[in-house]
Amino acid sequence: MDTVITPRRLTTKRETADRVFRGSVRASGTTVLLIMSFVGVFLLIRAWEALRVAGPGFFTTQAWEPDSGNFGIAAVIVGTILIAGVAVTVALPLAMGTALYISEYAPPRLRKTLITIVDLMAAVPSVVFGLWGVFFLQEKIVPVARWISTVFGWIPLLRVDGVDPHDPLASSTVYTSSTFIAGIVVAMMITPIMTSIMREVFMQAPLGEREGALALGSTRWGMIRSVVLPYGAGGIIGGTMLGLGRALGETIAVYMIISPVFVIQPHILANGTNSVSALIALRYGEATPMGMSALMAAGLALFLMTLVVNFAASTVVARSRSGASS
Repeated sequence: MDTVITPRRLTTKRETADRVFRGSVRASGTTVLLIMSFVGVFLLIRAWEALRVAGPGFFTTQAWEPDSGNFGIAAVIVGTILIAGVAVTVALPLAMGTALYISEYAPPRLRKTLITIVDLMAAVPSVVFGLWGVFFLQEKIVPVARWISTVFGWIPLLRVDGVDPHDPLASSTVYTSSTFIAGIVVAMMITPIMTSIMREVFMQAPLGEREGALALGSTRWGMIRSVVLPYGAGGIIGGTMLGLGRALGETIAVYMIISPVFVIQPHILANGTNSVSALIALRYGEATPMGMSALMAAGLALFLMTLVVNFAASTVVARSRSGASS
């Protein structure tokens, strides 16, 4: 007679502390998701009237005249993307270089100090960066903007219309309050968080692979190029996209620097730009009921855009080797 063998079912008996911790973590995650959902629903309810009046033109109209029914976010969305693009372009090499130096080159004692300094930079209020940009950076960066427009003016984004860059008497105000200046200030604000993410990922690169590369005769830079950077590719992309999400929503620093315009301004070195967050800060105090609904609609668009960027960053990190190992 054949004996039927059934596998023994293994069960794990969790301690009370483990069950409490598991429940607390699950409740925290659920609470965060609920709060985000409530924020989205709230914005949608408040923005519905404006979206109903504007229709599809809300995404293509450049003007902002809610009380007359002529309003849209085409200009401010383009400005938001351009400012964030400049910020990420400037911040990415700074963050990557700083993270590599801290994780691979800095002496242990100096490493702790640098980590503390970088983390403290993330705690500096945005209004301080805004003041720095208005009263210090702007006058220092104008000659650089003039040189860039002179040498690379054949590139549409870097062209400045209505000014002769070779005229020494030409007014410099055409280069102030620009996307370029606002982007640099925002870059200084997002560099610390990008550096922290990249540094953590670089320091998790497998020690065995590091030592193996060095044992085979690789230089330190060769080891970084063949081991650390491939391992940390997900962290680089994820940190960059998280920095982009922060740059898209920056308000006070951008509001203090830019000269708001409600036309699409593709020339990043020229005076005049706008962003969704700066628009809300600028018009919130004087908004009529329709104007408030329109601002809520703009906020909803920004909310969805940053949500997509951060979700994409989380997906990239989770699919990377470094994200899967953690």
